[in-house]
Amino acid sequence: MLDTSLLSSIARQLMSADEVEVQGERLFVRRTRGRCLKTVTFTMGVRQYAAIEQNPEKPSRWGGLARSGHEVVQFKDVQANRFVAVAVDGEVTVYGRGESRDQTAADTG
Repeated sequence: MLDTSLLSSIARQLMSADEVEVQGERLFVRRTRGRCLKTVTFTMGVRQYAAIEQNPEKPSRWGGLARSGHEVVQFKDVQANRFVAVAVDGEVTVYGRGESRDQTAADTG
């Protein structure tokens, strides 16, 4: 089970700072190579996740929200290579609860 309050905190920190604090650990925010999107990798429980700023150029619902000024962060399970949640302005939606994982996985990057 994902800790949505922790994901919300990470999303807000990612969009506003150069480092993110996750359970007492400070992690540096990096930029992706191609689009220079903010990203940070963190551990929650025994799994590793990546928080990735939404690419506003994507022609998706999430890209549209990012283009219109919302702070959109996608969360990816690194080992499974699947997107598991999204945060829009700090409000987290976990995929798999009425959301198609395959469709949303193509929405970032």
